[in-house]
Amino acid sequence: MKVVTLVTGEFRRLTATSLARLALVALMLVPVIYAGLYLWANSDPYGNVKNIPVALVVQDTGATVNGKEVNYGQQVHDQLVSDGSVKWMDATPDQAAAGITDGTYDFTLTLGPDFSKLLTSAGTATPQQAVVQLTTNDTNSFLASTIAATVAEKVRLSISQQVGEAAALQFLNGFSTIHSNVSTAVDGANQFAGGAAQAQAGASSLASGAAQVNAGTADLASGAGTAASGASTLSSAAAQAAAGASTLASGAAQTNTGAQQLSSGLSTLNSQSSSLPSQTATLNSGAQQVADGNKQLADGAAPVAAAVQDAANEVPTARADIVAQLDKTTLTTEQKDAILAQLDKVGTAIVSGNTQVQTLNGQISQLSSGAAQVAAGTQQLADAAPALSAGISSASSGAAQVAAGTQQVSDGAASLADGTQQVADGAASLAAGTQQLSDGAATLKTGTQRLADGSATLATGTASLNTGVDQLRDGLTSGLAQIPNYTGDQAQTAAAVIATPARVDTDTVTKATTYGAGMAPFFISLAAWIGIYALFLIIKPLSKRALTALRAPLKVALAGWLAPAALGALQMVAVYLVVTLALGFGVANAPGMLAFMILTSITFAAIILALNVWLGSVGQFIGLVLMVVQLVTAGGTFPWQTLPGPLAALHHALPMSYAVDGMRQLMYGGDMMLALNDAGVLAIWLLAAGALTYLLASRATRSRTLRDLRPSLIG
Repeated sequence: MKVVTLVTGEFRRLTATSLARLALVALMLVPVIYAGLYLWANSDPYGNVKNIPVALVVQDTGATVNGKEVNYGQQVHDQLVSDGSVKWMDATPDQAAAGITDGTYDFTLTLGPDFSKLLTSAGTATPQQAVVQLTTNDTNSFLASTIAATVAEKVRLSISQQVGEAAALQFLNGFSTIHSNVSTAVDGANQFAGGAAQAQAGASSLASGAAQVNAGTADLASGAGTAASGASTLSSAAAQAAAGASTLASGAAQTNTGAQQLSSGLSTLNSQSSSLPSQTATLNSGAQQVADGNKQLADGAAPVAAAVQDAANEVPTARADIVAQLDKTTLTTEQKDAILAQLDKVGTAIVSGNTQVQTLNGQISQLSSGAAQVAAGTQQLADAAPALSAGISSASSGAAQVAAGTQQVSDGAASLADGTQQVADGAASLAAGTQQLSDGAATLKTGTQRLADGSATLATGTASLNTGVDQLRDGLTSGLAQIPNYTGDQAQTAAAVIATPARVDTDTVTKATTYGAGMAPFFISLAAWIGIYALFLIIKPLSKRALTALRAPLKVALAGWLAPAALGALQMVAVYLVVTLALGFGVANAPGMLAFMILTSITFAAIILALNVWLGSVGQFIGLVLMVVQLVTAGGTFPWQTLPGPLAALHHALPMSYAVDGMRQLMYGGDMMLALNDAGVLAIWLLAAGALTYLLASRATRSRTLRDLRPSLIG
């Protein structure tokens, strides 16, 4: 008996009656119906979210921003309605509350009366968050609540983007204003820096000049003191000269009186030469008096002449010193000229008096010499009176000249007395003025010292100011370069970027076209297991009659596997056609996908066959348990990494995990090496299950019973 004979015999048994054929067809359609209906129902659930009824309650009363009325609640309402992500339905608060309870709405979204005011409070000192009130009811649908949370987050992001863009635009426009103001500040800082540099240079020059002025005023004060001392000395000498000139005038008057007497006597002598001897004694006496007066006059005139000469000699030097000191002061030219005019008057008077004194002194010397000669002559006359008669006439003439000269001396002495008195008065005024000049120079020295100190402090301060201004200018210039200056379009673009700083660019290696296509590998694998499991409700695992009769366990085991494997392969072809043609899911590798589906089905057939051969009806139950376990661990819905540890370990051990992964790789155009690896794992399961079936069949051939020759319909 061949394997084909055993397989065809099993098929004849399964189709022997109408009821058997009906049962076979019904069981064959189980995986097709299961996978087809489930995938059809869930082919595009996200695309149909727009049919979910949602109440939209907008109570916003608006707000005022920069004098402009805004109503963000109405803007959100219009955007949501136009977007149509769900079936938005306008409702009042009462309608929304009633509808969420009775199932009219799956969830509600409410924007309160202060929605816009709270949104715009971000620009105030007390910002507050606006609230989007989401109300759900899980009795309507738990997934609807999940969708509601997704929609609410989308609304929140949209609101944040709108408001954030407006706030960012206002912020960036403020930057433009700041940039303009800082630019103006930079220009002012540049001017300020230039002025500060000039002020620093001026302050340095002022400090240097003040130091020089202070040094000059110190010299002036010293020279003024010296001038005051010299003026005091000059005043004292002038007073002495005035006293000597007064004495000189008195002596000159006496000399003139004596000369007048001499002239009168000589005249008398000349007229009375006959009486000369008797009068010579008188003449001698008068001449002697004249000689004595002239001697006193000469003695008094000498110191006066010396003092006046000294005063005259001091005038040029004193004037030069005073001019030098005046040049060091801050006095105006007019003030200096006024002082020098007074000084020049005094000097002129002193020089003039000196000239007169010198002239008078010469005359006095001549007078004194003449008087001495007269005295000698009169003495000789007295001694030789008789011989004098001849010279009386000449003596009379000389006496007249002496009288005239003494008259001039007397007049000059009077003028000298007046001049020296003026010199004395001028010298006193000069002494008082130079003392005031000395006091003023001392005060000026104190002030210029303060000026020098203040100028030095000012120079230091302006240097610090210049440094600070340079730092201010550099800082403002640097800050200006860092402050953005946006145009209107640039500010709008930047505000949009700030409001949405990042976007998600999706780059998929493989992609399922719809939700149903994403779930297809899992439900095809599950349908393959369910289809094989259902077939073993009517297919006998092994033919015990063949085992007893043939004693060929390999052929019997192979025949027991080929029948459900062939039917399972047929199921997978039907499922593939439903998935690709009826539901329209795309398959990247169609031949590989169909071959892998068939490999999955025949592997599951080998596993369930081995369980049935090994444990009988208990093995059939274990097949159901394995289906439930793999339903959880295959990672068909959520990633297997979300499973608890023990279940994650089963994910790597059980075959349906590899069936799901392999179909994904082939259906979405993934990695062929991974698909081959999954196929290799399924092949290992196939061979292991076949080997177990063979071992169990071999053991069964060693002991058979009569019942094994005529088995019951249910095994």
